[in-house]
Amino acid sequence: MNTTWEPTAAGVLRLPSGRLVRGRGLRHPLPAGPAPAFALHLLGKEPPAVEWEARWVRWPDFRLPSDRAGAAEALREALSRSSDERVEVACGGGRGRTGTALACLAVLDGVPNAEAVAYIRAHYSRHAVETPWQKRYVARFGA
Repeated sequence: MNTTWEPTAAGVLRLPSGRLVRGRGLRHPLPAGPAPAFALHLLGKEPPAVEWEARWVRWPDFRLPSDRAGAAEALREALSRSSDERVEVACGGGRGRTGTALACLAVLDGVPNAEAVAYIRAHYSRHAVETPWQKRYVARFGA
């Protein structure tokens, strides 16, 4: 039984290690197919409950996480779980915060910080990581 995402499913990003993570905008309908096993919700206010396990990171729209150490811990958990679970990273629109978090996952997976935003824009969405401070956050992530 496959417990990770199908590589061609909507919003699925393949990290350099081969791990698959889905990015999504919570304002959009849930994509067809299996539900995530674990979701990382990046929102300014607590999200509604979902049927799967989820972790909330307080991250206001167009900003950075309120608790950067907590966000880094949540991202490490998401990367770890993505080895054998369907992990989803989601914010309201699925671009800025989600793209920033996916770029940080790419850094944790071995992409150099200076290349992570370009990696996400090439493999997830060309609109990912929307603000200059989100780009700087990725550039300094883990340092």
